[in-house]
Parts: sequence; structure tokens; C-alpha cells
Amino acid sequence: MINKIAYVFFNGELLGSKDFFLKNIDFNSGDIYCADGGANHLEYLGLTPLELWGDLDSISPEVLCKFKNKGVIIKKFPIEKDYTDSELIIKYLFEKKYSKIMVIAGLGGRKDHELTNLSLILQYKNIIFITEKEYIFYVDNTSKIINKLNKTISFIPFSKEVEGITLTGFKYSLNNYLLKQGDSRCMSNIITSNEATVQYSNGDLIGIINNKEDLC
Repeated sequence: MINKIAYVFFNGELLGSKDFFLKNIDFNSGDIYCADGGANHLEYLGLTPLELWGDLDSISPEVLCKFKNKGVIIKKFPIEKDYTDSELIIKYLFEKKYSKIMVIAGLGGRKDHELTNLSLILQYKNIIFITEKEYIFYVDNTSKIINKLNKTISFIPFSKEVEGITLTGFKYSLNNYLLKQGDSRCMSNIITSNEATVQYSNGDLIGIINNKEDLC
């Protein structure tokens, strides 16, 4: 795995101001990609991707022409295909072994797209979704959350059960707890340590940090 970040823009809602993204995320620290209409967000932010993937039915013709003239690699796919534009590019980036894949504009808009995008975390576990207010990620069964003191965090089970969950370094600690889908026990916890830990024995767990600064 290469120690480098991929920033990939989807065609959802940006869910944040231009100032937030440009001031809080160092896009020069990684490589920028986009799926179809995500190119419109990049144009708005004044950024240029390395590659643009999709059936190109959502991108502005002016933006497409501009990126072509800038030498952006464009990979066009048919509208009828087995995978969404978003999953096609995520699969490609995962195979390139980036250490993190930071997804922007992956939420909002159509709920079917939003839920499908979120479910990609289960297959590609180094995906992180970023909005101005949230940081959404897969929680490994032995995880450390570093330098997020006093941040609010919720844990959501993405499997029927998450077995043996133990939380250390949080306002509300747990020891060997069985977290079931629909259980709100792990909502709105507070991180009380610069090195909080999460452990569990079986299942799939998603973390959501409510945050406005220092996301990355």
C-alpha cells in the first residue's frame, strides 16, 4: 500500500462551503479523481483531477471540454453497466493501493445513491466520506482514534450485530457489549482521550465524527 491519499469527488451534494474544503483539506497532499458529475464540483473549487470516470451524463459539457483541454485522462463507460460510476472509480483506486480514499460529495441528493455509496465502505474499508460537518469511516475491530479530543462520535452497526464492543477513552465506556442494528446505545458519545480505542470481536461498524475542523 502506498502512503498517499486519493481524493475522489462523486456527483452528490458538496455539503460544505468552498472556503471549508480549500482551507481544511490539503489537496496537494494526494491525487484528485472524480466520477462523472463530480467534475462540476472540482470546477467550482478550482481544482483539476488526474482522471475522470463515468458515462458522462451528469458533467457540464463546458467542464468536460475544459478538462479535456487540460489533458485530464477521461475514461467513458456505457450508461447501462453493472457498476455505478462511483464504484468503478473506487475499485480502481483501491487496486492502486492508496492508503486512504477520501470521498467528497458522496452524500446528499438521491437516497438510493447515498445509501449505495455508504455501503461501499463495507467492501473498500479505507474509504472515508467527508462533509463540512462529518467524517464517516469504517471502524476496524481494533482501532485507535487519535487527536480527536472532545469530538462527538457515533458508532452505527452495519451488520445485524457487532459483538463484544469495548470503548475506552470515551465519556460513555462499554465493555464487551452486544450492539444490534437499531440500538442507539452508541450514539453521540464524546471522545475524552487523545488516543481512544474501539475493539469488537465480530461484525461491521461505522464511525461518524461530528466535526467542523481538522478533519484530515
